[in-house]
Amino acid sequence: MYTPLEWFRKRFSDPQILLLTFVILGVLAALYVFGEALKPFVASVVIAYLLEGFIRPMERRRVPRWLAVTIVFTAFLLVAVFLIFSLLPLLTEQLQRVVRDLPDIVRQVQNLIRTLPERYPGFIEPQYADSLISAIGQRLQEWGGHLVSLSISYIPGLATLLVYMVLVPFLILFMLKDKELILGYVRSFLPPHQQLAQSVWRDVDRQIGNFIRGKVWEIIIVGLVTYFTFRLMGFNYSALLGVLTGFSVLVPYVGAAVVTIPVALLGLVQWGPSWELAYLLFAYGVIQGLDGNVLVPLIFYEAVKLHPVAIILAILIFGSIWGFWGIFFAIPLATVVKSILDAVPRLHHVEDPDPDRPGEHPGAAEPE
Repeated sequence: MYTPLEWFRKRFSDPQILLLTFVILGVLAALYVFGEALKPFVASVVIAYLLEGFIRPMERRRVPRWLAVTIVFTAFLLVAVFLIFSLLPLLTEQLQRVVRDLPDIVRQVQNLIRTLPERYPGFIEPQYADSLISAIGQRLQEWGGHLVSLSISYIPGLATLLVYMVLVPFLILFMLKDKELILGYVRSFLPPHQQLAQSVWRDVDRQIGNFIRGKVWEIIIVGLVTYFTFRLMGFNYSALLGVLTGFSVLVPYVGAAVVTIPVALLGLVQWGPSWELAYLLFAYGVIQGLDGNVLVPLIFYEAVKLHPVAIILAILIFGSIWGFWGIFFAIPLATVVKSILDAVPRLHHVEDPDPDRPGEHPGAAEPE
């Protein structure tokens, strides 16, 4: 039987495994060191993956790639312009309303806390409720100061944002138009023996492409359903919370729980402790339940085979390293690790035989 050290040497002394390991470590190191500067590039890769899902079916119908890229990219620009000039003003107006209603939110929460010692005398002491109320008021003052400083410090960032808005579309266009040229250029730097790298790349390319396209569709569907549901209920913050709920799916399991807080607080400000607030929270719970039990299995069927524990662990690890993009790419990066672990045994065709079992040594006689 092989010792762990012998097994490790046999597996990872293969040049292809070493090549793949160095490539992955190099990419991760570049993202870690130059992560801030590479944000527009990463965003362009994500959007290009999304648009590639519309280009490939057109190519299968014998549409020239240049024409397919032109049609899809033009449609993408039109949708982006429409969202900027229609959705952004609405979100800005509702966000300003939240800022104006912030004192009411705090007052409602403080009034609710004051009633807790009377409702639950054996669990909550009046002194604890008073200290909690004062802490909330102090935190509100701190948030107000941070908000003012953030608004002032964000002014220089507007120029960077405008540059990104021009740079990202050009990057997307060239990534789509010269896809094979770019991939061929990257492959030219790799050694000739690339079977393992190509196997992992095909698997990762398929899974990441499916994940990004599926995740974008999930954001759109959940966001629109939440927006129209809240709007039919007369909720004043339907657009803002529709966007928040849509983007909450980027963080599985955790995002839905976090967005519940602003939904409950803003509903409390508008309706107070009432049946309308209960209906709002019930509708939000139904939307999240349908997303997790119907929409996600439908969109991601056979796309990403990861256990929920592995997903949460990946979110914690990669999110702590790269922040938002680490959270967004947590599942794809986890699939990269899984694809490598699945591809290594395929490279060796079969698992190593156990030397202690008869008939599995080279030259061992078969039992009669």
